[in-house]
Amino acid sequence: MRTRRLISEADTINRLRSAVSRPPAKALLRSRARVATWFEKTAPVIQWGEMHSPLGRLFIAAGPRGLCAVDFGRPEAEFFARFDPRARLENNPRALAQAMAQLDEYFSGARSRFDLPFDLSALTSFQQSVLRTARRIPPGKVWTYHRVASAMGRSKSSRPVGQALARNPVPIVIPCHRVIASDGTLGGYSGGSGLEAKRWLLRLEGAFS
Repeated sequence: MRTRRLISEADTINRLRSAVSRPPAKALLRSRARVATWFEKTAPVIQWGEMHSPLGRLFIAAGPRGLCAVDFGRPEAEFFARFDPRARLENNPRALAQAMAQLDEYFSGARSRFDLPFDLSALTSFQQSVLRTARRIPPGKVWTYHRVASAMGRSKSSRPVGQALARNPVPIVIPCHRVIASDGTLGGYSGGSGLEAKRWLLRLEGAFS
């Protein structure tokens, strides 16, 4: 009787070990292949590159819908951290040649507006509306947060406007630096190196002496 019980317990342990043991090598390969195929067909592709600028090392990225990130004054790791972890990041400066060329022209004073598609789909409709309104600000001019809010028909939304501008994924291209506080101070700026960069950009455009 004791022998049977020991055999039964041993059999149960073996079955449990079998259930939780490593799958066969062929099964693992098939599973990995399925995941790789899904990733290749489904995961979004983000192409990125970097360039030198007067503001330091500048990173650019674009997805299928257009430019989705411009960043500077931050480490590379922080730039990558902003993307969906499911995305496939591809270092492909050639795919961003047009954006880089226009940025070079801007920094040299040869361009004041950008002609580039951009992707704001990760933002709310209100945030997108704020950024599209900011695009209307002429180079060399500044608007207040209140003026941007009023232009949207939301005159009491100065604070949410400022918060939306802080979410701008493509600073410089969408000129959130052209929005300042009602008292004439710079307000805030989420771009790399903060207000120093904002002041530099406004001086480049002739808004500040």
